[in-house]
Amino acid sequence: MQPQVLGVLVLARNGDRTGFYQDPYTYEPSFTESTPLGAVESFQLGSYLKSTYLDSSSPLHILDMPLDPTHPIPPNQVHVHAKAGGEGATVFDSSIALLQGMFPPTQRNKITLANGTTITSPLGGYQYVPVEMVPDSSDSVLESWVDCAAFKKHITKVYNSEEFKEKARDAKHFFGSVHDYVFGRPTTLENIWNVYDYLNTELTYNQTFAFRLPPTLIEQARALANYHEDAVFSDKEVGGIGNIAGRTILHPILRSFERIAFDDDPLRIFLIETSYQPFISLFHMLDVLSSRPDLAGIPNYASALSFELLRGPAPEFRDFVRIKFKNGTDDSEFQTLRVLGHEDDAIPVTEFIYRLEGSHSKTPSALQLNKPR
Repeated sequence: MQPQVLGVLVLARNGDRTGFYQDPYTYEPSFTESTPLGAVESFQLGSYLKSTYLDSSSPLHILDMPLDPTHPIPPNQVHVHAKAGGEGATVFDSSIALLQGMFPPTQRNKITLANGTTITSPLGGYQYVPVEMVPDSSDSVLESWVDCAAFKKHITKVYNSEEFKEKARDAKHFFGSVHDYVFGRPTTLENIWNVYDYLNTELTYNQTFAFRLPPTLIEQARALANYHEDAVFSDKEVGGIGNIAGRTILHPILRSFERIAFDDDPLRIFLIETSYQPFISLFHMLDVLSSRPDLAGIPNYASALSFELLRGPAPEFRDFVRIKFKNGTDDSEFQTLRVLGHEDDAIPVTEFIYRLEGSHSKTPSALQLNKPR
């Protein structure tokens, strides 16, 4: 018997964007903008989420959501939170594109005035889904690592480790080969994120550059960037500072579980649109990489991590969590992940909350000590 889906929490990465620079020692971000390609990627993700969770023919149709696909969304059943700092402009645009795919225009999005006139929303019944954003200077949930003294010390520790130094020595030949294609950018392992992002952006949008770049350089840069970001945004301890991106995002995740599963609350869909960093930390915290080592590193644009809350079959009727991941357009559909050492597809909600809530409980005080006010 297929379990009922009570609701979902979806963590989505932004779509493609223009070039983006991050300071390798502080992760202070530069400005970047969404591209039409990025909007299409996010729109396609939204359309996939619609077909998975909102279409009445889907076995994963969310309980209490309208069965008629032309029905306007009930505002109290959907909550959207988008990151404001760093890639915030791109993240916001991506959230809008995703929502356009998930909740398309409908002629039923209309109202009748007192004089009898019927008004349909613009653009064929466009649905305006509210998106919550926190000012980037105070976003301690989705941009928690910036201006955090403890995290800066963690970065320095990673760079000074013997493993990192050995990786840098092994990559010396690559950095020599790529030097002429990054036009003055430091070709070091510390700066590999910016090297990779530049190569990837130019390869996507600059045909002359794409014709000129030697084969395998982009793959080598991606592999090194994956190593770098995975080392920076992870920690040997679940509650360690390296996992700050995952630790701070856990609060809205766990709170949404409580609202959907335990409270007399109409919420059914909680969408968090963000950048890549929380994915890396959460994969470590959830012990995903022991069975899926290929997921270590940077998720693709428009990736999604879905936490499905399920009502178990009779007679127990316990609630469970099933976690799925879609790595951008590389995956045609969600892949179920084994988490926290479980071999089953899903684990009890109570166990999931109990095992993870302690890993974020110390985070707010740490941020208060390290983030400027």
